[in-house]
Amino acid sequence: MAVPPQVLAIDLGTSGMKAALVAADGTITGWADRPVPLHVLPGGGAEQDPHAWWDALGEVVADLGRAFPEHLRAVTTICSSTQGEGTIAVDASGEPLTRCISWLDMRGAEHLRRQFGGFPSYDGMSVLKIARWLRLTGGMPSPTGKDPAAHMLLVRDTMPEIYARTAAFLNVLDWINLKLTGRIVATVDSILTSWVTDNRDPAAIRYSPALVSASGIDRDKFPPIVACTEVVGDLSPQAADHLGLPTSVRVVAGAIDNTAAAIGAGTVRDGDAHLYLGTSSWIAAHVPAKKTDALTGIAAVPCAVPGRYLMTALQATAGANLTWLRDKIVEYDDPLVAAGHVSRDENRIFDAFDTIIPTVPPGADGVLYMPWLYGERVPVDNPHLRAGFLNISLHTCRSDLLRAVFEGVALNTRWMAGPVGRFLGAPLSTIVITGGAARSRSWCQIFADVLDIEVRRDAAPVAVNARGAGWIGAVGTGQLSFADIPGLARNDEVFTPGPQRAAYDQIFDTYAYAYRRLAPLYKRLNGR
Repeated sequence: MAVPPQVLAIDLGTSGMKAALVAADGTITGWADRPVPLHVLPGGGAEQDPHAWWDALGEVVADLGRAFPEHLRAVTTICSSTQGEGTIAVDASGEPLTRCISWLDMRGAEHLRRQFGGFPSYDGMSVLKIARWLRLTGGMPSPTGKDPAAHMLLVRDTMPEIYARTAAFLNVLDWINLKLTGRIVATVDSILTSWVTDNRDPAAIRYSPALVSASGIDRDKFPPIVACTEVVGDLSPQAADHLGLPTSVRVVAGAIDNTAAAIGAGTVRDGDAHLYLGTSSWIAAHVPAKKTDALTGIAAVPCAVPGRYLMTALQATAGANLTWLRDKIVEYDDPLVAAGHVSRDENRIFDAFDTIIPTVPPGADGVLYMPWLYGERVPVDNPHLRAGFLNISLHTCRSDLLRAVFEGVALNTRWMAGPVGRFLGAPLSTIVITGGAARSRSWCQIFADVLDIEVRRDAAPVAVNARGAGWIGAVGTGQLSFADIPGLARNDEVFTPGPQRAAYDQIFDTYAYAYRRLAPLYKRLNGR
C-alpha cells in the first residue's frame, strides 16, 4: 500500500528535540529524540543554544529516514510544537546573537519592575498598566521575569550592544520557523507573552500601539503575526539540505506546546478539557470568548482554532516531582543502579511505580506531599512555595512517600480544578489525560479518585504534542479540518472514581489548610 502524505512533526521541549511522522488521521510512524542541555546560570539564569536544537533536529530526522525511508519520502509538510516563553535575539541575517533565554530564566524580573512600576502597584508593577494588559491581552507579564517581556528588557539593559544589533526578538517556535523557511514571523500564541498584542478579536490578533510603546522595546524588533495554521513558506534550500528533504515541502507555522497539546488530545470542541501531565502540568479547554480570572491566574488566550481561545490553568511542577524522587531519593547513590540492576528506561520505571502504588492505601499512611518544587502558578501565583512532605513518622516507608507524591500532584490539580470549573461555567465531569506521565495507570486512577470525575487516557500520551503539530500541519495544508479531529482522537482506557474517592475529600481539606499555614513560612524562607 502507498504511504499516505506525512507531516514531519517537530516537538521541541526543554529536555530535548523530538520528531515524528504523522498522517492526517493521527497515525504516528516513527519517533526519534535527542537531549539538548539546559545551561543554568548564577542569578536565576537558564539558557539553551539554538544551534544545538538545529543540530539535534538534523539528527532525529536522519534517524527517521534510516528507520522509515518510505514515510520520510512521503513528507509534504513540516509543523512544529515547541516550548514557549523563550527569547532569542537575531540579527538582520537571522543569526542568533545570544543563546535562547529560557522560560525558566528569572534575571529580567528587576528590569520588568523598573519598566512597569508606578503607584499604586501590585508585585512591583503599576495597577493601571496591569488593568490595560488584562483588558487587551487577557494576561500580564509574570513578576518572576520568566517570559519574553522581561527577557527583552534584560537584553536591552544589560547587553546594549546586542540590543542595538537585534533585528527581531523571536520565541522558540519562531526561530525554528525562521531556520526552516528563512522568514521571520510569530504566531498568535508565540507572541502572547511579549504582552504587546490586542487579543480581543480572535480573528484579528494584532499589535497594540499603546502596549508596544509602553514595553520599552523598539516596534521594529517585533515580528509580523500569523495564524498557527498559516503556511509560512516552502523549505529553504539550506534547511532542505540539512534535513534531507525537498524544497517543495511546505512549512506550517505550528504552535506553542500547550496549544498543540489541546489539538493532539482531540479536545477541540468548546469546553472539552484535557489534563497534560508532563514535567509541568495544566488543564486546558477551548472557549468561545476572551476571559481572565485575575485572582486565580486563569486566562483564555489566542490559540490554533479559528475564532476560539484556549483556557489554560498551569501547575508549575507535576512529573518533575517523580523525576526528583527517582533521581535524588529512590535511586540516589544506589549501588543497584551502578550494578545495572535498576533500569532507567522510563517505561519500565512507570511499570515499577504501578507495582508499588496499589500496595499503599489512599492517604499514604498519613503522609501529605506538597509538589511545589518551583513555586506555583494556579490557583495562586506564588514563587516562594517549595515542595515538602508532612507527617513522616518512624513507620513511613519508601512506598508511602511514593504514593504521597502521586497524590500530592493530584490534590494540587483538584485545587486548580475548582477555579477551572467556575471559569468554564460548570464543574468538570470528564477529562482526557495525556502527556508522558499519563503512562502510569496508578496515577490515572488516583486522578479519577481525587478529582471525582471520569478520566480518559490518551492512547499515545507521549506523542500528544507531535500529534497536535501533525494535525495543525494537516489543517494548514487542507488535508482535514479541526472539526474532524475529535472523531480521530483515540483513548485506550477510562478510569472512574472508586470506593476510595470519599477519603480524598478530607485529605484535600487538609491540603488546602496546609497551604494557608505554610505560605507565610515559605515567604519568610524564600522571599529574598
